[in-house]
Amino acid sequence: MGEVRAGGGGCCPPMNLFRSESMQLVQLIIPMESAHVTVSYLGDLGLLQFKDLNADKSPFQRTYAAQIKKSGEMARRLRFFKDQMLKAGFSPKKSATQADINIDDLEVKLAELETELVEINANGGKLQRAYNELVEYKLVLQKASEFFHSALNSAAEQQSENASRQIGEESLDTPLLLEQEMSTDSSKQVKLGFITGLVPRQKSMAFERILFRATRGNVFLREAVVEDPVTDPISGEKVEKNVFVVFYSGERAKNKILKICEAFGANRYPFSEDLNKQDHMVTEVSGRLLELKTTIDIGLLQRDNLLQTIGDQFEQWEFLVRKEKSIYHTLNMLSLDVTKKCLVAEGWSPVFATKLIQDALQRASFDSNSQVGAIFQILQTKELPPTYFRTNKFTSPFQEIVDAYGVAKYQEANPTVYTIVTFPFLFAVMFGDWGHGICLLLATLYLIIREKKFSSQKLGDIMEMMFGGRYCILMMALFSIYTGLIYNEFFSVPFELFAPSAYACRDLSCRDSTTMGLIKVRDTYPFGVDPVWHGSRSELPFLNSLKMKMSILLGVAQMNLGIILSYCNAKFFRNGVNVWFQFIPQMIFLNSLFGYLSLLILVKWSTGSQADLYHVMIYMFLSPTDDLGENQLFPGQKTLQLALLLLALVAVPWMLIPKPFILKKQHQDRHRGHSYTPLESSEDNFQLGANHDSHDHEEFEFSEVFVHQLIHTIEFVLGSVSNTASYLRLWALSLAHSELSSVFYDKLLMLAWGYNNVIILIVGIIVFICATVGVLLVMETLSAFLHALRLHWVEFQNKFYEGDGYKFYPFSFAWTGDEDE
Repeated sequence: MGEVRAGGGGCCPPMNLFRSESMQLVQLIIPMESAHVTVSYLGDLGLLQFKDLNADKSPFQRTYAAQIKKSGEMARRLRFFKDQMLKAGFSPKKSATQADINIDDLEVKLAELETELVEINANGGKLQRAYNELVEYKLVLQKASEFFHSALNSAAEQQSENASRQIGEESLDTPLLLEQEMSTDSSKQVKLGFITGLVPRQKSMAFERILFRATRGNVFLREAVVEDPVTDPISGEKVEKNVFVVFYSGERAKNKILKICEAFGANRYPFSEDLNKQDHMVTEVSGRLLELKTTIDIGLLQRDNLLQTIGDQFEQWEFLVRKEKSIYHTLNMLSLDVTKKCLVAEGWSPVFATKLIQDALQRASFDSNSQVGAIFQILQTKELPPTYFRTNKFTSPFQEIVDAYGVAKYQEANPTVYTIVTFPFLFAVMFGDWGHGICLLLATLYLIIREKKFSSQKLGDIMEMMFGGRYCILMMALFSIYTGLIYNEFFSVPFELFAPSAYACRDLSCRDSTTMGLIKVRDTYPFGVDPVWHGSRSELPFLNSLKMKMSILLGVAQMNLGIILSYCNAKFFRNGVNVWFQFIPQMIFLNSLFGYLSLLILVKWSTGSQADLYHVMIYMFLSPTDDLGENQLFPGQKTLQLALLLLALVAVPWMLIPKPFILKKQHQDRHRGHSYTPLESSEDNFQLGANHDSHDHEEFEFSEVFVHQLIHTIEFVLGSVSNTASYLRLWALSLAHSELSSVFYDKLLMLAWGYNNVIILIVGIIVFICATVGVLLVMETLSAFLHALRLHWVEFQNKFYEGDGYKFYPFSFAWTGDEDE
């Protein structure tokens, strides 16, 4: 759920992302005669999340189970219509005019349309099957007649040959059996039957073998290949088939052959030996095919016209059915009062929506001609309310990033406010190249410019994700251009954009040897890295030192911001224990160590000192009393280090020990009656309910609380070190991106340029573009995105963000179109 429309336009208070909207638990008592209209108006408003007051009942035991079943049946019919339209190549049209139709009339109309469409489909299916059978029958007549023609020709040749033998003079060598064969009575000759049909080509070999084995070879099979695939009458699919004629002797053989034909899916068709009948049957079948074709075309035209009529109103009908089903589903969540004349509803709504909901109730009572109006009242509760942030298309993707980790607790400080800036900035630190940033910007602008078109289309999973986060990608692209200008990298190539380089070579060899040969001849380069560093031997050490120290500074700053936000939460929820025994010691511990390291980095940059900061930090713990020597950056550094080390050591027991004992004392005082106060407002109740500390439970386990605090303390102490080191991924990924870009530029583009060959140059440019897009603009973008996500979820949000709330899902018709049945 990205965007939630509040409705009401200017009557709503200004959007506040830092704290979720103030919520209230409300109760509605609605007369039965106006219940449907009331819920419909509340769905249009979309600012009330109903609670299920019938959770102990099954769906079939609820009041409006029959109406939901009726709506489900209408939804089934609409799905049937949609499938039929997709098969016919139609798509539902968006109608500008709103059809005013009653749901009961729509039910009758859908039933009539379904009956008509089913009948058309059934008749069309029967006609198509008959047509396919006639096509196969015609093929059998054509191929089988060829068999018999060839058989008759061979029989005529054999008779003429026998006749010539009889005319010849007899000799002693003439076999006696020949005379016996020729004088055999024709009435005693065996009569052969035959079966004709079509068998799938892939089964023809097995069909022949089974026939031979079942009849022990007492059959004669002839097959002819049908060149084009034919539509099978039963399955309706295109199948390659062979026409067959099986000659047999006896009824037993015939029964076996018929069973084998059924087993192999061979379609059998009658065939006459008479040539005249064959010609007549071919003519008759051809005529019937033409008639069936005309009838089928008329049926398809009638079906298309019907589907076109359905498609014109389909979306309106579908929305109306979805709306009706969601209304009755919501009504089933309401409970009947004792008199069974009213429905009682409970739900959460924003405080600012009180007037809007009351207006909707009044309109519903008036429009339904109800003699009694609905009653609206606010309930007092200690239950934790849902979290509701009003977002727009710009802030929605950033809120989704935070919600993917966990939904904020009610009125907890929302990291989204800072994530809007810090997330794309940390991404850009790892992705800094203003050439790549421009490519990313152009792709994002394409999505934004065609926003209306894409928002009305059904997109794929990846495209839908990119389109939903288009403004997040826009910010990432802009910050990438900014950091790319600081790094002075355009596809790894430096440019003197803001001024000439401040350095020049003493001689021609200095650029290839070391920067010691460079002398400063102008003012310092005004913005970003001086282009003279790129390509020199000192480039990697210089940029490594710069980016590593910059990563530590950014990490310590963001972790401090997280701890400050924990103070904001503690003050908001009036939790003084967390201020004194969590916020203060955590700030002292973090800044005594890594805040001091950040100070040393800034002093070293400002003074140009050669001090080794690794040595300073290591021996601050190992030998805090030793003299710093050449690593001293300012007077009094040794004394400051001792004081900071002592504060860091004191901060650990400060976090660990006092809080469990204070919580225990507060619990004891509360049970002695010292802390009982009357309920003043619902907001105070929410603040009490929102505080999830262990002392809110009836039973207080001191050992459990102490162990929990011990784990929390150890996690923070060790996490301060690991989290600071984790921010070095900013340096590592920035270096990897820069080096990959440099390799692609030098080894693909420049290498191809050096051959002075147009073909090689074109190939080099194509490979360079593919490598840049595939590796740097796709894989590196995804990698930097995931690392920036981890830094926010783990290193930043674990300092203050609980994320154990639940999202506000109001009953709204704006979402029914996105739900799948």
